[in-house]
Amino acid sequence: MTRSSLFFPYQTKTVRASTRTAQGATDFLRADGRIASLLPTVTRMAALQKDCAAILPDIFSDCTVLQLESDHLTLSIPNAALAAKLKQKLPNLKDALRKHDWNISAIRLKVQVIKNVEKPTFSKQLTLPAQAMSALAELGNSLEESPRNAALKAAIGSMIKRHRDTA
Repeated sequence: MTRSSLFFPYQTKTVRASTRTAQGATDFLRADGRIASLLPTVTRMAALQKDCAAILPDIFSDCTVLQLESDHLTLSIPNAALAAKLKQKLPNLKDALRKHDWNISAIRLKVQVIKNVEKPTFSKQLTLPAQAMSALAELGNSLEESPRNAALKAAIGSMIKRHRDTA
């Protein structure tokens, strides 16, 4: 029985999971000829992204390297305001990249609005114990009927109803 090169048998010694995962992904990508030809470009662009983020960490956290052709660098910027800030720092970025041995003569900014995926907000749903529910019901019943107490009685009534529906 032959095993593919992608099979990782159980190892008794401890290996860092991120290293093993990165090596497995790299081996997988190298196995396909068409994808393997892209690896040097991806590696170079990842290194350039890392260098840009090290040079301008406050601005470059939301930006990405789109393209590097000959000596022209194209960066993706999420909005025009950030593009205006980055445009002022382009000479510094270009000089710093040259010091990091990147042969870049021009930097082009491309505003690409990315749809923000909103993280779902989870509201904490509290459940009231039976003793608290009975105390609220008693409070609602003990309040006298007056226009001053009407809103409070309505709020207590809706709270009791909501907690009975969820329970």
